[in-house]
Amino acid sequence: MIKLFVGLGNPGPEYEATRHNAGFWWVDELARELKVNLVHDRGYQARVARANVHGHTLWLLEPQTFMNLSGRSVGALARFYKIEPEEILVVHDELDVVPGQAKLKFGGSHAGHNGLRDIHAQIGPDYWRLRIGIGHPGVKSEVTNWVLKKPAPEQRTAIEECIERTLKAFPALMAGEMEKATLIVHTHKAPRPKPPRPEGT
Repeated sequence: MIKLFVGLGNPGPEYEATRHNAGFWWVDELARELKVNLVHDRGYQARVARANVHGHTLWLLEPQTFMNLSGRSVGALARFYKIEPEEILVVHDELDVVPGQAKLKFGGSHAGHNGLRDIHAQIGPDYWRLRIGIGHPGVKSEVTNWVLKKPAPEQRTAIEECIERTLKAFPALMAGEMEKATLIVHTHKAPRPKPPRPEGT
């Protein structure tokens, strides 16, 4: 079962609405659903919330160290509460997935994501990731600007709808029913096709 839900992003109002903060957006919504408040904890250099769901203690964490040092907070809390890497879900922005879609995966490389790179250094690669699609600018040299900018309104809407849909996997994630959670996350409703235009118009 997942005991620690981590959202990745950068602290500060200037980054709040940028693509790189999609992980924060997801955990913020989870906190709202669980009716808990994320509170700054200097010991973990993070915003932290504790929730009790059906007798199980869960932790929500948003590192406030900036993206490339995210592992400090994750490693410190996981070690203190004896949470194993396979009991951790890290939610982050993903360039290789289009806005509106998400992917759930276990383990693997950090694929150049600076937040994941630092988490790897602290706890190794064997944790779960929820990859929230933000799309790719198409040119590698534009990636930094892309992730640190606000998505276009239609992309933000698609990401928000994706967050709402993937949060429905929370009960399965908490219960350790990862196949069920994966099915929920990967089921993306295609947009309805437009009705054919009547002949002669």
